[in-house]
Amino acid sequence: MSAAVLGRAAWRRVVGLLPGATDVAAMRRQPRRDLVAGLTVAVVALPLALGFGVSSGLGASAGLVTAIVAGALAALFGGSNLQVSGPTGAMTVVLVPIVARYGPGGVLTVGVLAGLILLALALLRAGRYVRYVPAPVVEGFTVGIAAVIFLQQVPAALGARNPDGENVAVVAWRALVEFAGHPNWPALVVALGVAAVMLAGARWRPTVPFSLIMVAAATVTGQLLSLDVARIGVLPATLPAPSLGFLDLAAVPTLFTSALAVAALAALESLLSATVADGMTVNQRHDPDRELFGQGVANLVTPLFGGVPATAAIARTAVNVRSGAQSRLASLTHAVALAVIMLVAAPLVAHIPLAALAGVLLATAVRMVEVGSLAVLARATRSDALILVLTAIATLALDLIAAVGIGLLVAGALALRKIARAARLEEVPLDIADHHVEEAALLREHIVAYRFDGPLFFAAAHRFLLELSEVSDVRVIILRMSRVSTIDGSGALVLRDAIERLEHRGIAVFVSGVRTGQEKILDAVGVLDRLRAAGRVFPDTGEAIGAARAHLRSTGVLATEEPGVLDAAGQS
Repeated sequence: MSAAVLGRAAWRRVVGLLPGATDVAAMRRQPRRDLVAGLTVAVVALPLALGFGVSSGLGASAGLVTAIVAGALAALFGGSNLQVSGPTGAMTVVLVPIVARYGPGGVLTVGVLAGLILLALALLRAGRYVRYVPAPVVEGFTVGIAAVIFLQQVPAALGARNPDGENVAVVAWRALVEFAGHPNWPALVVALGVAAVMLAGARWRPTVPFSLIMVAAATVTGQLLSLDVARIGVLPATLPAPSLGFLDLAAVPTLFTSALAVAALAALESLLSATVADGMTVNQRHDPDRELFGQGVANLVTPLFGGVPATAAIARTAVNVRSGAQSRLASLTHAVALAVIMLVAAPLVAHIPLAALAGVLLATAVRMVEVGSLAVLARATRSDALILVLTAIATLALDLIAAVGIGLLVAGALALRKIARAARLEEVPLDIADHHVEEAALLREHIVAYRFDGPLFFAAAHRFLLELSEVSDVRVIILRMSRVSTIDGSGALVLRDAIERLEHRGIAVFVSGVRTGQEKILDAVGVLDRLRAAGRVFPDTGEAIGAARAHLRSTGVLATEEPGVLDAAGQS
């Protein structure tokens, strides 16, 4: 294929991922509902954007810039009409060690690289694969993130002065020790008060934005009483000019691993969020590849304005859906509203206590944990419970990407174990009703048939080898293969070894019912070639029984002058 043809195909693929006329038409249908939903989401998103910006280590302004720029770009180019993007707790968890190791410039570079990786994933149509992430992995991942976010807020809630360390549990412990020696009661009261009202209010009036109300109340109270609490500080009133001044090309190879982790998290969380949004509606379905493309564009551009890597936000997306959003106009409205707040209210936002934002995120972390879903999975099977717990612990002890990897590996191993146990090798009776009584008894004494049920692959093959190798006191074995659902190289090799061992003991092996699609792999490892040359491969079991009888006659086990029909009918 020529380079020109490949180039045209790639261009068509890119064009297919861009916004189209249907997106514009959807935004014109019910603009009033979308505008109201967007404003509602902006009210909820403001304290979260500021809080996650502070938690990331780049400051509140970086969180606000991310919510504006990434929120607008992901809304325009993403694959969901209802998705709301911006800084999230999960991404903050990944960014904290990157900030500590490489500084703000390193985080911005990681964001650009992650954007490029996401664009490549979109072009490679990788979006569909997130559906294979098991529910226990997702739930364990969420629980682990919630625990990390909670621990991240402990220093700010206690008024501690940024204890050193990368592990959130260690930092939280050092903050507790500092608080014990020099307690900062105003910060603790503010944080716990905001969190308590948010949690109680969510049950009492879920539609009321208690997070913004309590942040405003804490700010006013702090100013009136001159409370000794740290505040956000001065914020820019406009978006900074785009710049690549942070980019250090020499550091790119070092940062690439971190960029892979950020891109993987952005893809995973965004696609899961879009799936959740689809489930909350009747007629909305997202395009996973377009969603990756939108997140790639957002993460590629946002660092140019000083924003942190972004992803879709499940909580804000849920608010958007519940507020009646019908199109991506709602997400765009949310971004524009935050930009107006930055322009008009930056001096007021500067006075918000950090402890108030910590309280918002403490409540957010608690609300992330769906106790009902956890209880259902814990009661479902021990395997699901194990996967959930391991993923949550790995998220807390290691990092998010390692946790998802561990969860997927354990889930895959347990699934293979279940499949392997379901696969069976069982002895089945021979259908030899047409033979004389004496010969039928002799056939049953010297011929045994085994039927494979299910997959013959690496996880079950060794057990089959042991079972076949233990067969004794027979002259012929018929292996019935018609119910083998799939076979891999390991299974084919084990089958070959078992046949060779049986033949070494003087037992003739006949095979029946091999499916057309499985012949290739069995031929590749030499299972069928020799048997076929010896005339021992048959399409059905009846013919195999007839051939086995002829073999016994040739060895003198059966009489040679048997009248009547030689072949017995049978099922393959």
